[in-house]
Amino acid sequence: MMIIEIVLLSIGLAMDAFTVSISKGMCINKFNIYKFFIIAFYFGFFQAFMPLIGYFLGSSFSYIINSFDHWIAFILLFSIGLNMAFDNDCDTKYNDDTNFKTMFILAVATSIDALTIGITLSLFNVNIILSVLIIGIITFILSYIGCLIGFIFKCNSSFSQRVGGFILMLIGLRILLDHLGFI
Repeated sequence: MMIIEIVLLSIGLAMDAFTVSISKGMCINKFNIYKFFIIAFYFGFFQAFMPLIGYFLGSSFSYIINSFDHWIAFILLFSIGLNMAFDNDCDTKYNDDTNFKTMFILAVATSIDALTIGITLSLFNVNIILSVLIIGIITFILSYIGCLIGFIFKCNSSFSQRVGGFILMLIGLRILLDHLGFI
């Protein structure tokens, strides 16, 4: 694979993280460069780390991972989105958590597809270190931009948290429906 193909692949992989970053940005109450960095770091790190794991697992295990990766992503994203969208405390606080548990779950849920991409990359003659660096950097940049977009265009109310929750649920549902062949 050529560098341009890795860049395009990276952009495609980063789209879920970008969308979730917009949702997180919508929920941040006041401008906080540190929170934007943390969010982007988690997404960038996991989008880079998962293909590395997949690469070393190799294609011999792809049928196992491919059989349930969509269910894991669906359950994680849908349950987090459901919690955000129907949080009764939503009117008095923003869900701008960037703690380890919250970000770990979101980062894993949005990077499961990157694990299978890593398995695919093992079939090609690619420089895996360069590939995962490109994937991680592009995801970091797009996630940071997503946070900024979400923050700038938020509604300054609990509405933004509910919208963010519904976006997460829709991403999870899209992943499931895509895998089941409905999309």
